Amino acid sequence: MPLMVAPIAMQKMAHPEGEYATARAASAAGTIMTLSSLATSTLEEVASTGPGIRFFQLYVYKNRSVALQLVRRAERAGFKAIVLTVDTPMLGRREADIKNRFVLPPHLALENFEGLDLGKIDRTNDSGLASYIAGQFDRSLNWKDVKWLQTITGLPILLKGELTAEDARLAVQAGAAGIIVSNHGARQLDYAPATITALEEVVKAVQGRIPAFLDGGVRRGTDVFKALALGASAVFIGRPVVFSLAVNGEAGVRKVLHMLHGELELTMALSGCRSIKEITRDHIMAPWDPPHARL
Repeated sequence: MPLMVAPIAMQKMAHPEGEYATARAASAAGTIMTLSSLATSTLEEVASTGPGIRFFQLYVYKNRSVALQLVRRAERAGFKAIVLTVDTPMLGRREADIKNRFVLPPHLALENFEGLDLGKIDRTNDSGLASYIAGQFDRSLNWKDVKWLQTITGLPILLKGELTAEDARLAVQAGAAGIIVSNHGARQLDYAPATITALEEVVKAVQGRIPAFLDGGVRRGTDVFKALALGASAVFIGRPVVFSLAVNGEAGVRKVLHMLHGELELTMALSGCRSIKEITRDHIMAPWDPPHARL
């Protein structure tokens, strides 16, 4: 189904089985899970949960050897693509994290970094996560780093966090295998556009040379249908997975994926579409379309 699981950090904060449960649920649904760099389970542990196609989301650390080690481990563990997040040179101002002085509970760690002395988020006077990212992530990330990443892996590289035609064209020039139109769950920059409003601009810019995916804002099968009609190859979901994981673990994630799949099929049937290929731009009217555009 054209519905995949977005990278979600620290899933064991939602449920004790965390990323294991999500991986098994995605595999059962026949879809792809993207594992976050900031997971509370290791690459190898998630790979050991059973068969399934999985991507690995990567942040680039100041110490490039960290990224190199993670990519090598992802390759060995059978992950099929690297999702490079490009919208986080700094962490957005997350006021709840600041108010709560966010840190991981003491029994959890960023497991992919154990042994590298990067697995713990220290308590600070504001957000421990913001301080961690400020100290570890490379703010100078640029298009040259995409090229560097291509020299260390043969896996396809998807760029996550693009919202404009200009960046989409640069992504094509840089050799990206795909674009994930994302505003990081609307948590990075206030007033950033909703991804559904940015999607069509990006789709037109890439001109079919690489796939464009939508991340964010999907709560119903009708949302998936709208994204496909606007040219997305598929969508990624995050919050629905976390919510359902918190409620009922693996069974909860299975349920939400099943619900969205069923809602999409129903929307297709009631719109006269027998297959994904039959979903076209003519099936929807977007708020930015000229009045009477379909008349």
